[in-house]
Amino acid sequence: MGDGPYLVLTMLGVLGTGVVAGVFCAFSTFVMRGLAAVPPARGVAAMQAINVAAVRAPFMLVFLGSTVLCAVLTAVTCVVWPDEGAVASLVGGALYLCGSFGLTVVAHIPRNDRLARLEADSAEAAAYWPVYVRGWTRWNHVRALASAGAALAYLLALTG
Repeated sequence: MGDGPYLVLTMLGVLGTGVVAGVFCAFSTFVMRGLAAVPPARGVAAMQAINVAAVRAPFMLVFLGSTVLCAVLTAVTCVVWPDEGAVASLVGGALYLCGSFGLTVVAHIPRNDRLARLEADSAEAAAYWPVYVRGWTRWNHVRALASAGAALAYLLALTG
């Protein structure tokens, strides 16, 4: 792969997508299970608070920063087409852009928006909560795997 800016961008790609994979993995393996184990009103209220907190700078810098980075890496890879790691880099970009960012847009944001409109202690929230948890978690497993796959692909791009 060589050195220089492309190497640094790829290393940042490994780091960013790996951190996002870890966040999503945590939600899939214990956060959502914990929220599902409490009464619906408490789970809904907690998830509503988490969804508000998630769109603040600390997570958004990593999540959206990784999205921009993956888009830049994909474009640069297509233009430069390095001798080693080009295919792995494109796979990493596709996994993250489609499987992490894309799924967030089409599978998680609509669910989160619907949950945000509900009163936590309402009958409607209680009825929607199990549906939300199942669907949100199922797609989050995919986001976690896609983000981890992107990190692995970028790592493979580094090793050529």
